[in-house]
Amino acid sequence: MQKNNFRYIKTSVLTLLLAAFSMQSCDKDVTELSPFDRITEQLAFSSPARVELSMVGVYDAAQSGFYAGGQVRGYPFGAAAVAQGDMRGEDMLNVAAFYAITYEATYNTATANNVYMWHTLYGMINKANIIIDGVKSAATGGIITPAAAAAYEGEARFLRALAHHELLVHFARPYKHTADASHQGVPYRTVAVNTAAALESEVQKGRNTVAECYNLLLEDLNFAEANLPETRGTASLKISRATKAAAIALKNRILLHKGDFNGVITEGEKLLETKTGAHDLEASPEGAFANNSGNKESIFSIENAATDNSGVNGALPVMYSIAPGRALVAISPIMYNNPAWVASDLRRTLLVKEAGNGFFSNKYRKITTQDDWTPILRLAEVALNTAEAYSRTGNTAKALDLLNKVRNRAVTDAALQFDGSTFASAKELTAAILMERRIEFLGEGRRWSDIHRLATDADFNTGGIPSKVAFGNTTKASWGFGLAYDNGVYTGSRTITNKPYDAFQFIWPIPLDELNTNEVLKGQQNPGY
Repeated sequence: MQKNNFRYIKTSVLTLLLAAFSMQSCDKDVTELSPFDRITEQLAFSSPARVELSMVGVYDAAQSGFYAGGQVRGYPFGAAAVAQGDMRGEDMLNVAAFYAITYEATYNTATANNVYMWHTLYGMINKANIIIDGVKSAATGGIITPAAAAAYEGEARFLRALAHHELLVHFARPYKHTADASHQGVPYRTVAVNTAAALESEVQKGRNTVAECYNLLLEDLNFAEANLPETRGTASLKISRATKAAAIALKNRILLHKGDFNGVITEGEKLLETKTGAHDLEASPEGAFANNSGNKESIFSIENAATDNSGVNGALPVMYSIAPGRALVAISPIMYNNPAWVASDLRRTLLVKEAGNGFFSNKYRKITTQDDWTPILRLAEVALNTAEAYSRTGNTAKALDLLNKVRNRAVTDAALQFDGSTFASAKELTAAILMERRIEFLGEGRRWSDIHRLATDADFNTGGIPSKVAFGNTTKASWGFGLAYDNGVYTGSRTITNKPYDAFQFIWPIPLDELNTNEVLKGQQNPGY
C-alpha cells in the first residue's frame, strides 16, 4: 500500500500486534507481548522515519485485519465494513450463501463476521493507542517535534474514533434508545496494551455508556481537527491520510447519529462553506468512483493496492461486480424498482451494471487488480447530513439547496428537479433527503447506519431490521422501474422477515472468546445471546 511512500507494508513495527483482550488467535490462548520477529517499541519510535512507518501500521490495521485462519478479507475497513453495512440492510441483496448469516440476521456469539469485526476494530484501536504513547515519548526525547507528535496523535485519534463508532452501530443500541444515552455502549479503549500490567487492567474493563462513548468520540475528533494538517502533499495522500476535513466530516456524521442537528450544521458549514480542505462535489455522480484515489469529493478512503487488498473473498470489486467478478451482492429490487429513484437518474446508468440474473453496482470497477479504494467519507455525505439537519431545524431553503447539489448532478432533467414548491412541509423534505441517502450511498455500506440511528425516530422510524428479498425468489423479471410498488411501498415477495427494533438481533453479540477473557463483559452481554 502506498501510504506515504511505504509500499505494501503487511507487518507492523509496533511491539504489540494483537491485544489479548480482543485479538486472540484461534489456536493460541495467550498473546506474546514481545514477538521475536517484531521491531521493539523502543526502536519503532527511535527516528522520524520509524515513527512514520509506525503510523502507517495503523492504517494497515484499518485496511487488512485478520480473518479466520489468518486470511485477509478487508476487516474492518478495507471492505468488510461496507459489505456488512449493506448486508444488514434491505437495499442490497445477498446472492449466495456468502453473506447469508448477516443478511438473514442469524448470527450468534461465534459468527465469524461479527467476531472478526469486533476483534479487528479493537486491534486497530490498540495500535492507535500505542502510537499516541509512542509519539509523545518521541517528542519528549527530541526525536520529532511536539507539533509533529500532535499531528500523529491526531491521526491516531481520528482512526480510534472511526473504529469506536463502527463498534457502536453494530454492538450497541442507538443514541436515542434512552433519554440520556445511559444505556450500554462499548468499551472505549484509550490505554495502550503493551505491557502485562496494562493487559491485566484493560482485560477487566467493561462497557462505557453510549453517552460516554459519544463524549469521547467528539473529544478525539476535536483534538484531531485542531492538530491535523489541512491538506497533504499529493491528491492520493489527501484522501488516504487523515486531515482536518476528515475529522470534521466524521464529527458531522457522529453528531447526526447523536441527534445534535445544530452541531451537524456547524461542522458541515466548515466543509461546505468555509471549504476546509478544499473538497468539492464532483460534477458527475461517478466522479468519486472513476478516480477513487484522486478525486476532489472523497475526504477519507482506505487505500487498497493490487498487491495488498481484500482478495477474491472480500474485495468490493469482486463481491459487488458482475463477471469477471463474483457478483455475490446485487442491488435489491426494493431499491432498484423504487420510483423515487427516477428512471433517468444517471446513477442508474453510470453506477449500475446489468447481468442475466439481476442488477449490480458499478462503483467498484478494478475487478482484476482489486485495488479500488474503499470510500469512508465523501463530501456528498456531509452535504446530505447537513441538509437533513437544516430541514429538521426548519431551514428548508438551505436543506433544499444542499439536497439539490447532490441530486441534480444525477437528475439533469429540469422537470424532475426539486424546487421550493415540491414539498408541502419540512417533514416531506426530510423524507426526500433520507431517500436520497439510500440512492446516493447505495453499495457503500451506509444503509445500516441509517437504519440504526433512525430506529427510534419519531417521524422516520425504521422499525428494526427490515424485511428483505431472498435472491432465490427472484428472476430477472423481478427488476424493473416502478415494478411491484404501490404508493411508495414495495409489494414484491419479501420472504426474509423483519426483526423489530426490540428483537435481540438488532445488535450483534459480544463475541464469546471476548467474554471468556473478560469477566466484566461476560455480565454485560447484549440480551438474547
